[in-house]
This record gives sequence, structure tokens and C-alpha cells, in this order.
Amino acid sequence: MLRKTIFWTHLVCGVLTGLVVIMMSATGVVLTYERQMLAWADRAQYADPAPGQAPLPIAELLEAASRQDPEFEARTLSLSNDPRAFATLGAGRSSSLRIDRYSGEVLEPAAAGLRSFFSAMTGWHRWFNASRENRAIPRAVTGISNLAFLFLIFSGLYLWLPPTFKWIRFKTRLLFNGKAVTARARDYNWHHVIGFWSAIPLAVVVATAVVFSYGWANDLVYQVFGEDPSGAGARPAAAAGESGAASVASYSADATLTSPLSLDELFDRASMQLPDWQTLTLTLPGADARSAQFRIDLGNGGEPQKRHDVTLDRYTGQVALWQPFDAQSPGRQARMWIRYLHTGEALGIVGQTVAGLVSLTSLIMVWTGVALAWRRLVTPLVRRRRQGPAPQTGVADAANP
Repeated sequence: MLRKTIFWTHLVCGVLTGLVVIMMSATGVVLTYERQMLAWADRAQYADPAPGQAPLPIAELLEAASRQDPEFEARTLSLSNDPRAFATLGAGRSSSLRIDRYSGEVLEPAAAGLRSFFSAMTGWHRWFNASRENRAIPRAVTGISNLAFLFLIFSGLYLWLPPTFKWIRFKTRLLFNGKAVTARARDYNWHHVIGFWSAIPLAVVVATAVVFSYGWANDLVYQVFGEDPSGAGARPAAAAGESGAASVASYSADATLTSPLSLDELFDRASMQLPDWQTLTLTLPGADARSAQFRIDLGNGGEPQKRHDVTLDRYTGQVALWQPFDAQSPGRQARMWIRYLHTGEALGIVGQTVAGLVSLTSLIMVWTGVALAWRRLVTPLVRRRRQGPAPQTGVADAANP
């Protein structure tokens, strides 16, 4: 009875959410290597400075950007370790300005068509590409579909187990069967084999999507580690030099320091914290701020375990707060991992490839699952309608021999 109930619930959920899952899976495949493709497109705007030419001071870059786009209010400044790369000014999650480090010229984003395409794919992936004011219902639909898809994965693993534990039954569920020549036998075989081998990575991709969809799921990540979601963050700062924890140094009380270091000097100091950095991002400090906060990224931007934070005294350049990834609370670390496990980027190019592959296999599972459901539920009805009503027998025949 339990198996029958799970089977029919599995079938109904698959049929009802099939189209949405297809949409999310197809766009997920398209978005697999978005980061690498956009980075490759950006290289077209890398500058080739003349021999001996030095980049403009950061203060001049900020002034040039303000002059060319007075309405842009920069909050962050990012520099790449590649001296040819442009600087990036940020004004929020989706607003940025890129500027040539040698000429101070504001650059239009490269490959505008490619960026627009990926933006549209992301919109479809999350909320059917609806406008901002119309996203509530599509977001709810994709959220429910993610929950249903997660149920399909785990219920599918239960249904995958054969009623009798014999090798011949396991074999038809573990390996592709070349003798499955009919469409029904092929779909049955593919659905079980692909479902089994992709279950674990697909469960990770879908479960992380549920965290994005629901506040209770996001809070649960912190609660699993015994943390309050509203106050989740870093561990308490520890003594300077303590391994794997935040380290703090006192601000200098030297009264002779009357002016802060330049932003270039602060960038130089931050770069010495981890010499193998790939990107340095400064949260632009206010005029009276005593400290400057940097994020040091040792990876490609999608590997949270390679991102670390350092706060410098603007007047001495000393480290006021060193907060590597390991200094974050366990709940915060988990939440940062979840963000990039969904796309596989946290595990590099291999992780991205796996995430893209299971998105592709989910398309096959939906197709074969719906095909099996069609043959089970619809085909018999169509066949009976074509055959017409059964001939009348019994009393009427007896009355008219």
C-alpha cells in the first residue's frame, strides 16, 4: 500500500510540474558555463598598455568615472591581478561600471547580445522572465515545482528499488539495456538508470534551489548548526594570529597620523595579505572612516571557500580585522556554499559540468516519465474509444433468438 501511494503521488507530481521542470532544466543547461563565456568576452576589452605605462591612480579613476557618469554612485571598486583588465565600480548587485585603468575611459559592457541572452535565460530559469512587478506568482510556481522535484528525486529512489532483491532486477535499473527495443521498455530503462546515477548531484542542485525559494528553508540552514538566522555571521573575533579564526589588531593611536593612506597604498597593503589573489574588491570608505574593508578572492568568483575579508587601518595600513572563510560561522559557510553548489561553481569547472549534465538528464527523466504516464493513463482510454462500446449480450439476445 505504501509503495502504491508513493508511486501515484510520484506520477501526479511529475505530470503536474513537468513543463516547469523542463523549463528550469533546459535553461540550467544553457547557463552552465555562463561565467567562463562572459569572462572570455570581457577579454576583448583588456588594454595593452605601452611599455612602461602605469595605470592611473585610483583616485583619478574614480574622478574620471564620476565625470563621465555623474549619476552613478560607486560603492565598491574591484581590481583584477591581470594588469590589462579594466577596473569595475559597483553600485549594488546588478549595477556596475567598467573603466579602463590606463585611459580612465568608461567602457560599455562587451558582448551586449551575449549578456542579454544570459540575462533572459536567468529570468526564465527563476521566474519565467517576468518583469520585476509581476514576479510573485512565477516565483511561487518555480518554488513549488522545486519542492515537488525534490520529492520526485527521493520518492524515485524508493520506487527504484525492485520488489524482490535479485541481481537481474537491479541490472535493468543500473545499466542501459540494449535489448529494450520497444518505446515503453526503452523509456522504462532510461528513466530508472538515469534517475539512479544522477540522483545525488541532482538532489544537491534542487535542494539548494529550495533554499533560494523559501525563507524557512534559508533559515533552516542556520538552525541546523544551532544559529539564529537573524544574527548569522562571523564567529567572535579571536586573538591575532589564531589559526582559522578572525584576527584583530588594535588601531594605532599615533597622533602624528593626520591623513589617511591613498587608495593605491591600501590596495598594495591588502594585496600583500594573500599574494596569490585574483580579485581585490574595496568597499569605498567614507571621508571620515578609519578603516577600509577589502574582499580578497583567490578563485574565479564562484568559489566561496577562496574568498576572504580583511579590514585595514586607513592611516597605518595595519590589519584591523582578518576574516578568512574559515572564520565564518558554520551556518554562514554552509549558506555561502549553497549559493554556488546550485550552479556547481563552488567545485570549479568539474562541478559546473556535473551540474549541467544532471540538468540535461532531468530533461530525459521528465520526458520518459511523462511518456510512461501517458501510456499508462491515456493510451488505454484512447484504445477503448476507438474500439467503441462492447456488444450487448444477455437478456436482449435471449428475447430475440
